[in-house]
Amino acid sequence: MKTFIVNEYKELKDSDVYDLRTETCKDCIGCWTCWLKTPGRCVHHDLDAYYQSLLQADTVLFYLRPSHDFVSGRVKTLFDRMIVLGLPFIRYDSGESMHLMRYRKNPSVIVRYLDEFSDAQSRSLFVEYLQRVFYIIGNCIFKHQSVNISL
Repeated sequence: MKTFIVNEYKELKDSDVYDLRTETCKDCIGCWTCWLKTPGRCVHHDLDAYYQSLLQADTVLFYLRPSHDFVSGRVKTLFDRMIVLGLPFIRYDSGESMHLMRYRKNPSVIVRYLDEFSDAQSRSLFVEYLQRVFYIIGNCIFKHQSVNISL
């Protein structure tokens, strides 16, 4: 069983970690090359190894630190760039429009986040956003857990 870790707040010594504290992820430029010209491949090649590790994993473990009751800017940029995992085709499912998935094998996703929200509604919106983001990976098993630690 292979686990890939995306880290925003923990000290980890694992070799298969994408560390948001030190890695730089370029912004999506909205060119749609990843859908139209080079399907599944972004014009920026800074996340090539990230995509490969994510798709080869059985489980992806995210350690996230909310910022102002939402995901941080680095995490939002990373999630925006995950659009390459979907196809440019839409289906109507569960009362909303969703992209078709590009790949058949999808990892389980576990998100552990620091419980630093101003109120319960903010936490609920954070979790709902994560559920929608991970739909792009393709009906993956999504689990989340708040963590209280002092850093």
